[in-house]
Amino acid sequence: MRNPRNERVSSDIDSTGTERTCILSGRKGAREDFIRLAISPDGLVLPDIHARAPGRGAWIGVSRETLENALAKGKLKGAMARAYKGAPLSIPEDLGARIAQGLEKALTERLGLELKSGRLLMGSDRIAQNAREGKVAWLAHAADAREDGSRKLDQAWRVGRDAEGSGLKGARLPLDRTTLSVALGRDNVVHLALNDHGAARRVDTLLTRLLQFQGQDPPDEGPDDGPEDGAPTPDVGAEIDGKGQAQDAVPTTTPDTGRAHAD
Repeated sequence: MRNPRNERVSSDIDSTGTERTCILSGRKGAREDFIRLAISPDGLVLPDIHARAPGRGAWIGVSRETLENALAKGKLKGAMARAYKGAPLSIPEDLGARIAQGLEKALTERLGLELKSGRLLMGSDRIAQNAREGKVAWLAHAADAREDGSRKLDQAWRVGRDAEGSGLKGARLPLDRTTLSVALGRDNVVHLALNDHGAARRVDTLLTRLLQFQGQDPPDEGPDDGPEDGAPTPDVGAEIDGKGQAQDAVPTTTPDTGRAHAD
């Protein structure tokens, strides 16, 4: 009898590589651009947003609309069945919604971690001052932020980055102010900024993946280039935590080499 934990699937590249293959489109891409589907011991297919669940899994790199069409037409089940040699699988009808919720949660949890570490700035005046002084690596606005307020902060960011006339502007988040306020435990969160380049890259990666799954274009401008993690850029009026690096909210698992997914 075949041991399923030692099988490799079509989306596997190798146990340590960063390239993955979408089982629906066949497109190859970076691991962080794709979404992992984990297979439970009883064959239930579930999203594994952080790609850390043990057991078998496969990767997809398509929009929610494409995924749900593939699910409705049986294409997703067929692709999974081919990958796992006909092993019994159960795919929930609301898989697309579960993925969207998971991606949104991953983004808001990351923002919360950056807030606790002193890297996330909020409040228009505070962001504007830091932006003009070149201390903002990433800027974003809630989905329902007023255009005039966003434009003022975008302009301050361009001044601080010596990019006037470039059209540089902050990302428009697929989350409204109510969602952001609840997630971060603060009142009326409309504009956000990060003062650390490593934090900016982490958040931007999660935001891009969420937008792509929603069928939207990624932000026009990625995070400001800069060094990897270190102490946050000094923030005018900031209260730096001082406790060091933020810890990931999701516990890691021991790497399982040779198992049937593309980790």
